[in-house]
Amino acid sequence: MGLLKHLANGIISVIISVGITVALADEEDGPWGIGEVALSVAITAFLSGFFTSYFAK
Repeated sequence: MGLLKHLANGIISVIISVGITVALADEEDGPWGIGEVALSVAITAFLSGFFTSYFAK
C-alpha cells in the first residue's frame, strides 16, 4: 500500500511539472527541443515526488 502512495505522488509531480513546463516553454528558446526538456523534467519530477514521499514519514 505504501509503494502505491509513493508512486502516485511521483506521477502527480510529473503531471504538474511537465504540464507547466510545456505550457510555458518557447520552442525557439535554447538549443534543446521541447521533447528533451519535457523528458528531463519528467524524470526529475518523478524522482523528487517519489523520494520526498518515501522519506517524509
